[in-house]
Amino acid sequence: MYAGLQELGVANGEDLKETLTNCTEPLKAIEQFQTENGVLLPSLQYALPFLDLHGTPRLEFHQSVFDELREKLLERVSAIALEGKVEERYKKLEDLLEKSFSLVKMPSIQPVVMCVMKHLPKVPEKKLKLVMADKDLYKACAVEVKRQIWQDNQALFGDEVSPLLKQYILEKENILFSNDISFLQNFFSPSPKTRRQGEVVQKLTQMIGKNVKLYDMVLQFLRTLFLRTRNVHYCTLRAELLMSLHDLEISEICTVDPCHKFTWCLDACIREKFVDNKRARELQGFLDGVKKGQEQVLGDLSMILCDPFAINTLALSTIRHLQDLVGQDTLPRESPDLLLLLRMLSLGQGAWDMIDSQVFKEPKMEAELITRFLPLLMSFVVDDHTFTVDQKLPSEEKGPIPYPSTIPEAFTKFLQENRIACEIGLYYILHITKQRNKNAFLRLLPALVETFSDLAFSDIFLHLLTGNLTLLSDEFALEEFCTSLFDGFFLTACSRKENVHRHVLRLLLHLHHKVAPAKLESLQKALEPTKQSGDAVKELYNQLSEKLELRKPSPAEVTETPSMELPLPTVPTPASR
Repeated sequence: MYAGLQELGVANGEDLKETLTNCTEPLKAIEQFQTENGVLLPSLQYALPFLDLHGTPRLEFHQSVFDELREKLLERVSAIALEGKVEERYKKLEDLLEKSFSLVKMPSIQPVVMCVMKHLPKVPEKKLKLVMADKDLYKACAVEVKRQIWQDNQALFGDEVSPLLKQYILEKENILFSNDISFLQNFFSPSPKTRRQGEVVQKLTQMIGKNVKLYDMVLQFLRTLFLRTRNVHYCTLRAELLMSLHDLEISEICTVDPCHKFTWCLDACIREKFVDNKRARELQGFLDGVKKGQEQVLGDLSMILCDPFAINTLALSTIRHLQDLVGQDTLPRESPDLLLLLRMLSLGQGAWDMIDSQVFKEPKMEAELITRFLPLLMSFVVDDHTFTVDQKLPSEEKGPIPYPSTIPEAFTKFLQENRIACEIGLYYILHITKQRNKNAFLRLLPALVETFSDLAFSDIFLHLLTGNLTLLSDEFALEEFCTSLFDGFFLTACSRKENVHRHVLRLLLHLHHKVAPAKLESLQKALEPTKQSGDAVKELYNQLSEKLELRKPSPAEVTETPSMELPLPTVPTPASR
């Protein structure tokens, strides 16, 4: 409590204790101690007895004077940090820190010392080491001081950042597995600016400040974790962090990050959920502008493009372009905008391989993707248009055209072997589901059982699919639809992939009332958790079981209800005349 006072020649409690122990007249000793160490203001000597008459303890008076002086001192330190020439103000603060640092462990004085350190752009290394070595001091110091400690202590900075990164990933997963299923509000609904206001992004932004070294450290942590886990949410955080610093106009960092302008342009596209012609030209300019010897920047650009929000925007734009090309009778290879979207999708999907191999080169686009797969998708769009037009014709003009039920073998093969084709194919299926196109959905659904790296069973796709399936809720009453969806798709992976199990239970929690009772009963048996199932699956299953139990008719309702008919009273007939 009194740490450091003796070094400054100020008497403390220990001095008073020693004085009282060795004196013969304690009252005189106390009076002398008060005179020597009290507030040296002559007029105050007459005012103190007046406070005594009002029963105000001397401790309360001195404490209030002390608190007032401390506030004035804190204000003065903040003022010094802004006035005069840079060298002069920092010299004053350094001198003040030298005189006061010995009191840093004294709780009442500590805020002043910490305030002085906060305003110094470079705290002496010796003092930083003393702060770092003491847990309480380290915890109490301002983030401006911690930045100076962190920039030379990567392990310590990593310990501070690690819980935030874990929290970020958990938040993303919680959204994907949320029980609130809707096609209107999904994982991709929040705008980029809204997402950047999240707690983790804001904390990391504050921790980094304008320190380029700390920013580089965070990027290195994100690259390492992305390589270790393949979790694409780290790519999202990479982009969000840069744009958060952009929002605050931290030019010290934005000007040195070669991805800044590209990310800024892409951020605008994500906001609109579409890449228009003008922005497409800008993005292409950035990619074409990567000079020889600077290819390493492709690693960071690929990570920015691997962000699920970027992939979502590029895939949605691709589907929209394909629909436009059908109306224009134009082939995919003749559309520069479409080719650019594919180029960026390819770069984003190849991010992990590029960073892992350290071979910074754009992945080569397979010609068959453009010449065979995309025309195949366009043929599906034509099939839909043809069938829709045929259904609208008068009955006498209708041709016997059933909806195509077979899938071209090439389509299934592309979904299994080509990552870009698989991504676009999955987004096309999401598109037709959102359009309530049951025929097209049931036609293409079997192709999802086996896809490239099981992308059809990824959390993001299943989150979007379950949301879109709410638009087809009435179809769940049909045996054929449920058999195709559950038995033919979901249940093929439930036993080996717990995330699929969770998504199916989420869907049934939302739509169980639409499913036929017999089918619901068989699904309940099929989805029963095993001993190896995680707590999340068990909890969802219990919730579903409770809901189904509530739907069962109670025994009272099943028993025969008494007849409500009442006997008619006999009415006497009028006497005949």
